Amino acid sequence: MARPLSTGKKSVNLATPEVRVSKIRCDPPPVVKEKIVLDPDERDQWNVVVGVLAFTLAIFVIILAVSSYTDHSPRQYTVQV
Repeated sequence: MARPLSTGKKSVNLATPEVRVSKIRCDPPPVVKEKIVLDPDERDQWNVVVGVLAFTLAIFVIILAVSSYTDHSPRQYTVQV
């Protein structure tokens, strides 16, 4: 006759006075932090400000690059009033 297969689990001894620890969850779940939601209008305003500044910086760099490439400088011109 065949023997029953042994399982890998240990048998539980209920006669011991020690407290068993739950294996499901030892700590309480962490407190969920509230997400800070920005006002869509304020976010759009910041996007516009960043876009205008980026465009201004790009135009400034292009003007400097063209003027250095063509060897023009504002110091070459005199304005007489």
